[in-house]
Amino acid sequence: MALNYRSFGFQVLAGMVVGLLLGLAARQIGAGPDGDLNWLANTLKTTGSIFVSLLKAVVPPLVFAAIVASIANLRALDNAARLAGQTLLWFAITALIAVVIGLAIGLIVQPGASLHGTALPVKQADSIGGWLDFLKGLVPGNSLALSAGSKAVEDGSITTTLSFNILQLLVISIAIGLATLKVGEKAEPFLAFVRSLLAVVRAILGWIIRLTPIGSAALIGSAVATYGWSALAQLGSFTAAVYLGLAIVLLVVYPTLLALNGLKPLPFFAKAWPAIQLGFVSRSSVGTLPVTETVTERLGVERGYAAFAIPLASTTKMDGCASIYPALAAIFVAGFYGIPLTPLDYALIAFVSVIGSAATAGLTGAIVMLTLTLSTLGLPLEGAGLLLAIDPILDMGRTAVNVAGQVLVGVIVAKREGILDEGAYYAEARGEVVAV
Repeated sequence: MALNYRSFGFQVLAGMVVGLLLGLAARQIGAGPDGDLNWLANTLKTTGSIFVSLLKAVVPPLVFAAIVASIANLRALDNAARLAGQTLLWFAITALIAVVIGLAIGLIVQPGASLHGTALPVKQADSIGGWLDFLKGLVPGNSLALSAGSKAVEDGSITTTLSFNILQLLVISIAIGLATLKVGEKAEPFLAFVRSLLAVVRAILGWIIRLTPIGSAALIGSAVATYGWSALAQLGSFTAAVYLGLAIVLLVVYPTLLALNGLKPLPFFAKAWPAIQLGFVSRSSVGTLPVTETVTERLGVERGYAAFAIPLASTTKMDGCASIYPALAAIFVAGFYGIPLTPLDYALIAFVSVIGSAATAGLTGAIVMLTLTLSTLGLPLEGAGLLLAIDPILDMGRTAVNVAGQVLVGVIVAKREGILDEGAYYAEARGEVVAV
């Protein structure tokens, strides 16, 4: 098959290569006159931040409209409840497989044991996960799922920000969707508005997604310019173990699950690749949600089901952040502090990974999930700070696997329930920009 230079996937890949070169150039330029980022690194960081902000800006209306409309549409299907149940079941199945792989690699490599007694830099984690906090976080504090936060800026002042809690927004959207089913005909004017809103949001998404090659170049360039690879020196074995686990899940487990369900893996990766690439450079499952939902539909998954499954998956389906990484990180922390783990501890790691993955809520990073795991096992929470220096580098691979798993579950459930358009699944990926 000839390489299609006009294809969206090729454009994104080219953007990543250009970004890598620009990032290396920015590192060669060195720091700015005041010791801060030089002009090229600052340009890459600003451009990447703007692109991710544009994607995240449309996520709240997309999640709300898509979930409400999809629940209303699912009433026409006899197996709506079964679809929801199968989706959650496959979330758990794939998460369990991923965490078992993480535990197996951790037991073989023992990445923290060789560093026991070594002085490593420890950073303070911004947030700490706990079961009570997680459960309280499911309950919306207001009807808009808005939450306030504060952080210190460079001049020492404190700034207050408002943001949407995506997990709470998901709960609100599901509740409203179910309420429309209860109300029946009286809800039709409201549903007409929601469907119109969804159409408008999709149009805006189309414009933003066209910027993906530029955004990818800026994001990967900023990562290289900011972090480089020097941070990997002391934690090389842990980094290698994490990426080995991610590679096994992405390139062995997922193709095997597709094959066992009667689907060839190559068409899946050909069409899902733009979303996987964007997840890698953006480090945000929620930010990637628009593209994830689009490629899922292009793989033949019915739009109504994809609009339900993908927003749900983007907040709760985290094979990289919530399964492989916490398992390996917990073993690393235990080895570093010389604390032996029992079979019960390994069982607890698996339980937390399968049940508590929604604690990551699709946000950049997996520190909340890691601290939730460490606190459940009674391991020192300071251990999370040992890994913060290389977290951005690890998070790129973790998020790529998250996104691939989110698409995978939608495809597998659709196939098993007989609502997958296999003609669309096997159709050759065209060269146009991903449509929404």
